[in-house]
Amino acid sequence: MSIIFIVTVVASLFFVIGVAEPVAGRLRLPYSVILAVLGTLIGIGASFFLATDLTDALNPVAEAILGLPIRANVFLYVFLPTLLFQATLGVNIRRMLDDWVPILVLAVIAVLFSTLAIGIALGWTSGLPLAACLLIGAIVSTTDPSAVVGIFRSISAPRRLARIIEGESLLNDAAAIALFGLFIGYVSLGVPDPGLQDAIFRFPALVAGGAATGWAFGHIALGTMMLCRRFELAQISLSVALPYLAYVAAEQLVGASGVIAVVAAGLTLNLAGPGRLNPKSWTNLREVWDLLAHWAGALIFILAALLIPRLLEEVRPSDLMLIGVVILTAVAARGGILFGLLPLLSAVRLSPVIEPPYRAAILWGGLRGAVTLALALAVTESLRVPIEIKRQVGILATGFTLFTLIVQGTTLRSVIERLGLARLSPLDQALSKLVVAVSLQTVREEVARATDNYDLSRDIVRSEAKSFGKRLDRVVTAAEEATEILDRDRVTLGLLALAGAERDLILARIRERVISTRQAERALADADRLIEATRSGGRHGYQRAARGSIAFTLPFRVAVALHRRLGLSGPLARMTADRFERLLSQRLILQDLEGFTDRRIRRVHGRRVAELLAELLGRRAEGLDSALEGLRLQYPGYAEELERRFIRRTTLRLEEREYDAMREDGLIGAELHTALMQELAGRRALAERRPKLDVAVQRSEVIKQFPLFQELDETALKRLGRVLVTRYVNAGDIVIARDERATGVYFVASGAVELKAAGQTWRLGRGEMFGQMSLLLRRPRRTEATALAPSTLLLLDERSFRRLLSRSPRMREAVRESAVKRGIALEHLNL
Repeated sequence: MSIIFIVTVVASLFFVIGVAEPVAGRLRLPYSVILAVLGTLIGIGASFFLATDLTDALNPVAEAILGLPIRANVFLYVFLPTLLFQATLGVNIRRMLDDWVPILVLAVIAVLFSTLAIGIALGWTSGLPLAACLLIGAIVSTTDPSAVVGIFRSISAPRRLARIIEGESLLNDAAAIALFGLFIGYVSLGVPDPGLQDAIFRFPALVAGGAATGWAFGHIALGTMMLCRRFELAQISLSVALPYLAYVAAEQLVGASGVIAVVAAGLTLNLAGPGRLNPKSWTNLREVWDLLAHWAGALIFILAALLIPRLLEEVRPSDLMLIGVVILTAVAARGGILFGLLPLLSAVRLSPVIEPPYRAAILWGGLRGAVTLALALAVTESLRVPIEIKRQVGILATGFTLFTLIVQGTTLRSVIERLGLARLSPLDQALSKLVVAVSLQTVREEVARATDNYDLSRDIVRSEAKSFGKRLDRVVTAAEEATEILDRDRVTLGLLALAGAERDLILARIRERVISTRQAERALADADRLIEATRSGGRHGYQRAARGSIAFTLPFRVAVALHRRLGLSGPLARMTADRFERLLSQRLILQDLEGFTDRRIRRVHGRRVAELLAELLGRRAEGLDSALEGLRLQYPGYAEELERRFIRRTTLRLEEREYDAMREDGLIGAELHTALMQELAGRRALAERRPKLDVAVQRSEVIKQFPLFQELDETALKRLGRVLVTRYVNAGDIVIARDERATGVYFVASGAVELKAAGQTWRLGRGEMFGQMSLLLRRPRRTEATALAPSTLLLLDERSFRRLLSRSPRMREAVRESAVKRGIALEHLNL
């Protein structure tokens, strides 16, 4: 075949890719459906021109199209790693972890259930071996989320829902293809009815081997990228090599799942890459992969669709009945998970509540596409698979794929509209009127200033102002009549605007490198949680998410335990430094938000809502300051080092901006600009290095800052530092429960604690102690202590406390004052 024809055909395919997207938008159909239809029509047209006697002029083109090297290995080894790797780079892993239960249910349990259901149903109706039926079930269990996710985004569906669907698709493909590799092995070896126990043991081995291979290759690639940190194109090239090497190594060397290896490699790079690579390099790397995945996804759809006429050329009437069995079983299996298992998980609070209309849209939006066709093609090309099984696999997989694309894909948008998901809620409709009114008022002010500056004709200005004023009056009247918004809803909408502004500020500070790439993903994830919690829970949801952003996480507690019990300080040092940096970044963002309520919220929702939002923002700032104060107390001087680093990075950013401005104004040439930027890059690399945190700071230096311990000498302070134990608690955690035996005394290093006993309430802050009364009275505790905010407490055991009490007059006086406040007779304390 002439290279000219091959180049022409490939270029024409890219032309089709370019045209298909606007056509899909114009017809309001999923992009994948348009690509599949175009590919099928091209394949049918090429076959027609070769078979017809009408003309021979197009035979060379038809031969070139049908002669393209479309083989299963091309899909599996070229296109599939690209699609999976880009998907792993594009997901927000931290946000996915919030919804790991529904994602795993839809991606793993649903795939296993669907595979078994389809396999058993076909086993009863087709007469094929069970292994072949299970193979077909695995092939048709992959889903393409692009259509339903695209429509959900266009109708402003909850972000959490779109994220669950994307996460499901990513792991869904991996699980289904791993099952495919398992069952095609049985079919090729001629095992008609594989033992369930054997399959259960082999599947985890495929997954574990692939995950380990991907993790190892991901870290090797990242380490190599760090050696090439000054060469951005080299880093991108290494990232392109990573998924293919991981896939081949897992499949050919380890004997594991190559798909799992690609996913693991992508997740490894996604987690570690932003914190180690230059922000600009990471952004450009992601953009390159977005383009590669767009091309790969479109080409795999078109090329796979070209094969549809060939895969269906031997279809029989009995095959149509089996296709119907596959369709009914697949829909029923997916519906059983969505409407049976997910509501149960929501009831026990393991999964977010997904409303029935959204579940129905997910069910109908479970399209199949190029991956299903590629796996079916792999079976039809295998020399070790019996001919009849090859024929059935090709026909059933292709027929089911066509049904989902043509029937479900073309009706998906109308189904979503019928479910009422495309309509604005009454709350959003009322809000839109307010927003338009405020926006048009701002526009009128801006236009008035602009017309004055440009000295336009007064008659023209007066005429346009009159026309605009009529529209503004109508909009304001409609907004004043929008009584649907209750005060509670106005607060929720104001908080949503506040959280959205916070996210925009975070993005701006990331671009300006005020927030490091190490913290960028975490900061955006916290902002997304804030938005979603506010949307679902209003003011209480906002406050809960705000507290969660500064809370001590489970990994942090594990790191504390490792440091305390095993002496492993590395994880604790890293997480504490991350916490320092994250809290400082949040404080900067909250300071930037000051005044937003006056500038924007007040104009839309009124003075009362603006004041309430300002109060909530102030409470967040207090909690943040308390958390920072606790870290400063434990690690004096480290916060100052981070603030100096922030100033240095800000200086470099401003310096870079000045160089760019001079280059654009022609004051300096390209050569000098390049030299200046290279020198600046060296200084930036030094400024980006985070100062090292020593978690083994002497405890005596910390406790010196407690007023209760200031009279102790150096020897006593060191002795006290050795016996004090640090305890981290979150807001709402019970520190002391009623009726438990007293074993020690707590000192508040940071945060706040509330004590309740006999109908009385006391609130303690930094430097105060609690728990001493029950210990001195030698009776079970009558007080319950609850943390009001994320707090750092120091625990002193009974023996050490009594020794301290005997040596410190100041401590004895503090105990007496506390007893008087609580109405306890001093003679009972035996001081």
